[in-house]
Amino acid sequence: MTQANPTLDDVWRLFQETDRLIKESAQETDRKFKETDRKFQETDRKIQETDRLIKQLAKNLGDIGNRLGEFVEHMVAPAVVRLFRDQCIEVHAVYPNIRAKRNGVALEIDLLVVNDGVLIGVECKSKLVEAHVDAHLERLGHFKRVLPIYKDHRVMGAVAGVVGEDKVAQYALDRGLYVLCQNGEQIDLRTPPGFQPVVW
Repeated sequence: MTQANPTLDDVWRLFQETDRLIKESAQETDRKFKETDRKFQETDRKIQETDRLIKQLAKNLGDIGNRLGEFVEHMVAPAVVRLFRDQCIEVHAVYPNIRAKRNGVALEIDLLVVNDGVLIGVECKSKLVEAHVDAHLERLGHFKRVLPIYKDHRVMGAVAGVVGEDKVAQYALDRGLYVLCQNGEQIDLRTPPGFQPVVW
């Protein structure tokens, strides 16, 4: 409306039209806010569902990893008697899944190979990596403090893996650990000439 002299009715119509447009705009804004809120709620629901699925998947993968570790232990346990006897280490007992805690230090050993004066703590992994070697060395360093019943034993260590790179095996050997690895359908012990295990 571009009249030079608008009448009162013209102004009133203009106010009414402006009021209608404002109400329509507010309704549209409210509708968009509600739609946005609905979408946010739907997105939040999807995020929560995705989070639940990720947690379930992580649990399932953890269970599979544990089962693979158990499988490796079951493969290694019967072999350690033969393998360490070949190294002139008599084996009187093999104990699986040793767990102990003393003075706030916890210790877990997958397999404990024992005779009257020597024991070998074996860490079993489906895929052996350097971090496993380092963690096992740290455990072995605490062994006699956590299990003082073995304080007079010569403590040695070994790592076993179904899958492992040669450089990881060499890493373990360089740190004085025996290395057990899969060779076809059997487990073999890698002991290069002159290998001397670290003794705690």
